Amino acid sequence: MTKRKTFTREFKFEAVRLLEQSDKTPTDLAADLGVRRNQLYKWQEQVRQEGEDAFRGSGRRPLDQSDELTRLRKELAEVKQERDILKKAAAYFAKELK
Repeated sequence: MTKRKTFTREFKFEAVRLLEQSDKTPTDLAADLGVRRNQLYKWQEQVRQEGEDAFRGSGRRPLDQSDELTRLRKELAEVKQERDILKKAAAYFAKELK
């Protein structure tokens, strides 16, 4: 599996500037920059909506929240598995009693 590409904030702003001011077609520009054309349009829309505040951070939770969320998801999966085992065991023993 290939690793997802990440681009710096400056790269994105420069790509949008080139998209708006360059004589190249968006398809050619995207190929030159190594991104999808659709991604250029998404970045352009973000700059239009958010201006200088566009592309702030990675959108991920702080590490401590992320760790807790991961731990809770694992715990939930274990509890569900235990519950399912107990359901099956109860059904098995209920059959034998009849």
